Amino acid sequence: MKIVIRYFFKTLRLLIGPPLLLGEWLTTPRGVVRTPEAQEKVNAETAKLALYQFRTCPFCIKVRKEIKRYSLEIELRDARGNAEHRQALKQGLGKIQVPCLRIEKGEGEVVWMEESAAINRYLQQRFGLLEEEK
Repeated sequence: MKIVIRYFFKTLRLLIGPPLLLGEWLTTPRGVVRTPEAQEKVNAETAKLALYQFRTCPFCIKVRKEIKRYSLEIELRDARGNAEHRQALKQGLGKIQVPCLRIEKGEGEVVWMEESAAINRYLQQRFGLLEEEK
């Protein structure tokens, strides 16, 4: 029975995945435009972030859109197709759940943030447009 369920979901992903990715491509917003100095500062801050995700996960797509909206260069780590990233996610978070944002803080401290709404709220608060950028 377990194998039947596994193949059912694999087939479902194969059928639903391409329309989801097409929808992401069609509806992804343009990124904000910052001055080169401001963008360089943002890029330095995002170098400490990594998003563990599955390519066709709707919640991951939601976070990737927000990343694009704020013109962030956050490393995307495939937790499905890359065993090393999958293991790092399981070790850091304690389970395989995406999307998950890995945030490196000072002195080697790492915070794992799960749930797309929480991640998007964090990105908006940290990298949202300042009044002078609007």
